[in-house]
Amino acid sequence: MALRSNKRRTLTVLAGAVSVALVAAACGGGSDKTGNAASSGAASRGPITYVSGKDNSNLLAPQAARWNAKHPTEKVSIKEQSDKADQQHDDLVQHFQAKDPSYDVVSVDVVWTAEFAAKGWLTPLKDKMAFPTNGFLKAPVAAATYNNTLYAAPFASDGAMLYYRSDLVKTPPKTFDEMWSMCSIAKKNGMDCYAGQFAKYEGGTCNATEWMNAYGAKVVDDAGKPTVDSPEAAKGLQALADHYKSGDIPKQAITYQEEQSRQAFESGKLLFLRNWPYVYSLFGSDGASKVKGKFAVAPLPGVSGPGTSTLGGHSGAISAFSKHKATALDFLKFITSPEEEKTNMEKGSLAPVLESIYADQDLVKKYPYLPTLLTSIQNAVPRPVTPFYPGVTNAIQENFYAAMQGQKTAQQAVKDMQAAMQAAAGG
Repeated sequence: MALRSNKRRTLTVLAGAVSVALVAAACGGGSDKTGNAASSGAASRGPITYVSGKDNSNLLAPQAARWNAKHPTEKVSIKEQSDKADQQHDDLVQHFQAKDPSYDVVSVDVVWTAEFAAKGWLTPLKDKMAFPTNGFLKAPVAAATYNNTLYAAPFASDGAMLYYRSDLVKTPPKTFDEMWSMCSIAKKNGMDCYAGQFAKYEGGTCNATEWMNAYGAKVVDDAGKPTVDSPEAAKGLQALADHYKSGDIPKQAITYQEEQSRQAFESGKLLFLRNWPYVYSLFGSDGASKVKGKFAVAPLPGVSGPGTSTLGGHSGAISAFSKHKATALDFLKFITSPEEEKTNMEKGSLAPVLESIYADQDLVKKYPYLPTLLTSIQNAVPRPVTPFYPGVTNAIQENFYAAMQGQKTAQQAVKDMQAAMQAAAGG
């Protein structure tokens, strides 16, 4: 997505297509001798280039213009990549491997930070390059941290929410059992009950890990070691499989990505939908929307209370090979300033990373979903933090998809996930 599609871009990583190449690269375990590069140029200033995905929301050009007006000798140029996350990732990898100094500041998906940091391609934000995170939400900062070191500056976060038909459901469910009990309302009104994004792609990973996390599972431990083969993870997958089999989750949901699920809810076919904040304005503004004025949002339900969203979002990182790191650091501080964060939210629907923005009552009146979004992000769990993420997400996608359709038991699915993750990490 331009910058607006940063959220959706987070969820469209075609990890399977690039798993082998990326895992092979990651298995090098930091064999690149980039330590000197990462520490050089810390005091150097000059023109820089900011590399980001396609700017469909027209955020980047005005942002660069605001910076350039105040920094005529340190101007920033924008390089737009494609709107495909896998292509963005590959482009960054190629330029990092070539030690290209022209990629100064790069936009990184939250799941890329560990991989790039482990390879020595990002400048650690410490010592002379320290980046202040006071006032930032904890979850995005944690996602930008690897081995207890900050490697990127969060500028856009994301958390999933439960959209529901407020004309049919007066009090949103707080637990899974409450939500499933309301499926009778859907049946009475000739509609489907619940859907998320259950296709075999990155969004499937987000949904599957949410369900496993909700039941107390931990996909990897703090050191990145796979721990998904657990009774808790199996319970999460079993719940999905059971409700898919019963019809509480419609059969077509196995094909849903963000947009297909949005369209199903918007056309009046769903009572409950798990999706990201970007759909909120569309439900109220699309001319074809049948739910305008008839929907609201709530935190995702869980086993005994609110559930846990998968954390989405993007951060800005400084390439280890940049020649003008002092300017690059100041640019990171600029794009994460309250003024820029507020502009990105209002113009591009990017979830702010600064907690103070969620307390702005004028904004809350205009964007009533903000308090719910804050709750979602505060309780969000990052996808597995590992340098071997492409192999890990592929393992999750393949096995949750098979379990959901009853092609293998939930217990076998988590065993197979564990084995595939261990293989991706080289044993």
